[in-house]
Amino acid sequence: MKEPRDAAPRIPDPAFRENEDKEEVTLRPRLLSEFVGQEKMKENLAVYIEAAKQRGEHLDHVFLSGPPGLGKTTLAAIVANELGVQFRATSAPALEKPGDLAAILTSIGERNIFFIDEIHRLKPVVEEMLYSAMEDFEIDVVIGAGPGARTIKIPLPPFTLVGATTKTGLVSGPLHSRFGIPLRLDFYDPADLRAIVFRSAGILGVHINDDAADLLSRCSRGTPRIANRILRRMRDFAQVWGNGTIDLPIVKRGFDSLEIDARGLDKVDREILRTLVEKYGGGPVGSETIAISIGEPVDTLEDVYEPYLIQIGFLKRTPRGRVATNGAWEHLGVRRTGSEDQPILF
Repeated sequence: MKEPRDAAPRIPDPAFRENEDKEEVTLRPRLLSEFVGQEKMKENLAVYIEAAKQRGEHLDHVFLSGPPGLGKTTLAAIVANELGVQFRATSAPALEKPGDLAAILTSIGERNIFFIDEIHRLKPVVEEMLYSAMEDFEIDVVIGAGPGARTIKIPLPPFTLVGATTKTGLVSGPLHSRFGIPLRLDFYDPADLRAIVFRSAGILGVHINDDAADLLSRCSRGTPRIANRILRRMRDFAQVWGNGTIDLPIVKRGFDSLEIDARGLDKVDREILRTLVEKYGGGPVGSETIAISIGEPVDTLEDVYEPYLIQIGFLKRTPRGRVATNGAWEHLGVRRTGSEDQPILF
């Protein structure tokens, strides 16, 4: 049924978005002991933090990489909490000129954490200032202009830079080599996501039973952010459709409403696979062609959707383009013959 023409547009209320953001923050763990999953990485990081605390020194610079929603920002804040120091956060696009970076660096206290998200998007002129700040704990500032201009060095207290990125390949070699602690976050397995779901449910004050938690965790694409987002929506469904408890029927009905299938694929995921299978015979197809077909930017396709489709074996990246695997054809219920390289529809 179409909405009347004078109906108000469905724009989320700013107060609602603010409440959602605050709620997300409350779900974030504050200590390593509360951070679920990534066990080997946590074990090593705990050693580095304890060693720095015992020596009374700043922690070496930390480089966090991995797909979106796995906890890079959360982990950076945890490092600050574990060290007992202040946490200052920004994003690379916000640092438009060297003066922006200089203003932050000169206000950071000794051993504090300075977090830069999307560090691969740093402008070259800002990145160059960061080199001396990371290695020598000083920055060069130009005073004046023209023939009378001069450069002075401003010393900085030892601090820890934590850089996060979803695109390690776009980070320049000189910048990447200055990080002493490189850490990569991988997709979570269902058991870890299940623990995260129960923890978040406890914080939100909602009861979820075992079967519902199992299904929800399996369909969260290996990503805690998605698991928490779906959990909040299931809480809404349970409140309106049921008695407030998130059980298996509620989750199944909720997934139908959200258009999420048994493998955690949403409408856009299936549209990507259908584009490959039904329009292009399974591929190979270039990423730009797929992006145009589904109406999404190429970056969104490559960073948000493709990693999970590749992880579960539904998509392959080849030199000639993207190829749908046998699993993708089976999932869509489309029959095929021939190899993956030469699909034949019938």
